[in-house]
Amino acid sequence: MGLLDTAVWHGKIFINEWTDGGGGTSPVIEPATSQQLADQGFASIEDVARASAAAARAQAEWALRPPEERAGVLRRAGQLFEQYAEEIRWWIQRETGAIAAKAGLETHVAANECFEASALPTLAQGEVLSSNDDRWSFARRRPLGVVSVIAPFNFPLILSIRAVAPALATGNAVLLKPDPRTTVSGGYVLARIFEEAGLPAGLLQLTPGGGDIGAAVVEAPEVKMVAFTGSTAAGRKVGETCSRLLKRAHLELGGKNAMIVLEGAGVDKAASAAAFGSFLHQGQICMTAGRHIVHDSVYDEYVSALADKAKNLPVGDPTDAGTVIGPIIDEKQLARVDGIVQDAVAQGATILAGGEHSGPFYSPTVLTNLTPENIAWREEIFGPVAPVMRFSDLEEAISLANDTDYGLSIGILGDVGEAMKIADRVVSGKIHINEQTVSDEAHAPFGGFKSSGNGTRIGGATVNLEAFTEIQWLTMRPEIAPYPF
Repeated sequence: MGLLDTAVWHGKIFINEWTDGGGGTSPVIEPATSQQLADQGFASIEDVARASAAAARAQAEWALRPPEERAGVLRRAGQLFEQYAEEIRWWIQRETGAIAAKAGLETHVAANECFEASALPTLAQGEVLSSNDDRWSFARRRPLGVVSVIAPFNFPLILSIRAVAPALATGNAVLLKPDPRTTVSGGYVLARIFEEAGLPAGLLQLTPGGGDIGAAVVEAPEVKMVAFTGSTAAGRKVGETCSRLLKRAHLELGGKNAMIVLEGAGVDKAASAAAFGSFLHQGQICMTAGRHIVHDSVYDEYVSALADKAKNLPVGDPTDAGTVIGPIIDEKQLARVDGIVQDAVAQGATILAGGEHSGPFYSPTVLTNLTPENIAWREEIFGPVAPVMRFSDLEEAISLANDTDYGLSIGILGDVGEAMKIADRVVSGKIHINEQTVSDEAHAPFGGFKSSGNGTRIGGATVNLEAFTEIQWLTMRPEIAPYPF
């Protein structure tokens, strides 16, 4: 029996064990074909309460386990992601509409997230402080308790495991709520991996469902922190609730990322990088290159090359070996993408490539003749759309790049010296010089500024240790201190 044999989880949720959920079942649909792949179980509000209470009980004992035991579970999980990579990739392709390379990236990064997290239990967990009194003084890191992880549909495995793994490694328990469109890739996969890795019961609870379940895993009294990845609008609601309940909120939100192409940049390579940044996984990535800011001297050649790339990228079933562009996740998102493109044209934009769809497949699209007020330039599209605008000098490029509510990722292509001047003045959580905007590694800090989130909250030992623990002050004397009372 394979890791994801449906006989184990078909129509179930995971609260200490595989069980029926109070929210009923829903079909798992393949976006490319509309075929039903399986049934997923949905949790009820009562299930969330039960899962949260059980997680809190399990966490108290887990935090006392030797660090090598926690590290061992994470190492085994990483090895299992490698062992079952082919099976997991199949589900990612079918359920999310990903091409093989993107699905392979998810399993590769998932394994690395576990390996990186396995080092956390044995890192220094605090520091020795000086004191004016005759005592020892320490600042030590303690687990938060129960952490809720809410993950989106676009990179469901990576965007779940990057919070689940460090949370578990630092002694916490987790409530995992994946997007209901990708419950297998973002939920069942993790539950099965950690079940096989020997994680004690109760520490990873899987409560799939819609918005009501998302609210429940935020509001559950045992939950001390929420790691949310998703839209800015939904993230604001999570942040408001956490603020009211005095919970920590780690928000990784949307982006309208700029690809800046400088004077003298090699157009062929720049267009290739930009096409990757805008069209990978149908543009359904928070780091997607959503604005192309191109110098006058290369603008005409660049837009021609980018449009040529767009017209020649194979679109179709992501399980076909030659496919580069797969389906949009569902009809609602498809309608949003097309609606923005058509509104952009109504506001004066020109379509150089794409702008049409067949079934769930939206053609890679290049838009020109835009103004800064055009909807395609202002709003996150989450589709394979590349809006392009020209600039004449660095001041204008910097102004255009910063003129957005978002601040997640920026790519700058061309002369490194000029790129460095820009990098020091743009507001962005990540800047990539002579690379496109989509990049992620398990050991690298990840986070956005402005409406893209509340700063770096994921990635690397230092960031993850700070994210999933809190500091406790501890003092110690050789005998009871004297007091004047």
